[in-house]
Amino acid sequence: MKYDFIIAGGGIAGLTAAIMLQREGFLVTVLEKTDVLKEVGAGLGLGANAWTVLNRLGVMDDLESASHLLNKIEFLDHNGDKLNTIDISKLNEQYGVAYFTVHRAKLQIALAHHLNEGTLQLGKRIVNVSQNMDTITVFLDDGSTMQGNGLIAADGIHSTVRKSLVHNVKLRYAGYTCWRAVVDAPADMYKPGIFTETWGANGRMGIVPLANQKLYWFACVNSSFQNNEMARFTTADLAHRFHNYHFPVSELMSITKNENVIQNDVLDVKPLSRFAYHLVLLIGDAAHATTPNMGQGASQGIEDVFALRRALKNEPTVQKAFVSFERNRLQKTAAMVHRSWRVGKAAQMDRNPYISIRNTVMRMTPAAMLEGSLKYPFRMYY
Repeated sequence: MKYDFIIAGGGIAGLTAAIMLQREGFLVTVLEKTDVLKEVGAGLGLGANAWTVLNRLGVMDDLESASHLLNKIEFLDHNGDKLNTIDISKLNEQYGVAYFTVHRAKLQIALAHHLNEGTLQLGKRIVNVSQNMDTITVFLDDGSTMQGNGLIAADGIHSTVRKSLVHNVKLRYAGYTCWRAVVDAPADMYKPGIFTETWGANGRMGIVPLANQKLYWFACVNSSFQNNEMARFTTADLAHRFHNYHFPVSELMSITKNENVIQNDVLDVKPLSRFAYHLVLLIGDAAHATTPNMGQGASQGIEDVFALRRALKNEPTVQKAFVSFERNRLQKTAAMVHRSWRVGKAAQMDRNPYISIRNTVMRMTPAAMLEGSLKYPFRMYY
């Protein structure tokens, strides 16, 4: 069997792309290397651009009870004093839904349920790809092959497909490592609709409400790359490091079980000059992995699907559609990667007088300017 499109990766971008392509009448398969879609992962913030695409695909109907609408972002110092506030309720009025949160696993499973039966193939690990003028061939680790008219690489920041095409792409370490977890929140810790991010010398802490009285928290600490000491940190170690931060930073860490925490060094991909390679297209983190400072990593991957649909409708061949996609997405995704990198550097400052200067600038920045910067990712130029 020859597919219209083979999709590498059963994550958010890959599954969203598969839904869209099937709605457009294409024969699609999704190859996911894991053996089962487990309910693992942490919380996820998604913007109006993501909501628009998911709503058009009908996915938001299934996610309504699992989603939580944000109305405000508060930036705090370690004492809990406000540095600034973004009133998202104004953006919600403008966009319908500006920012919402959902557990990553809930979104992934909802997306999978919208695929035709048998589309998602688990335990399929790609080891190499080859292509000629009109056919892409995918080689799997079990010795089998698959063929298609096009290959969409949505296999993440460590993309096997990208590595087979581009050999000089290096992942960039942002200079900090991050712990993430989702917990059932006591009433005194749960503030519906309010995402707080605390900046201090010992690290940065984000507290994000999810649906059903759950909180997603993340803690980012400056560190050398692959630091063994950081990798051994327990929630008790984190609570001790953040002990002088305002309530409920260390308290939230203390009630979290170690087995529920995910720890990763924060990486991105320096903006690429190409996404399209004849019959292969990179999307999502395979194309433009970004640091998680703008709440747009997954959203930009979902927006990719919107752009791909438009390109396929407007161009006569897969190859030309992929080039059109590349032309429309390179500049915006590169801007998001650069912006997120800069925000992370500012938020992770750990020395005075830089912290004092940064905090002063944050307090003096007009809220309208912060709201304006938040609008940029929502704009879809297609």
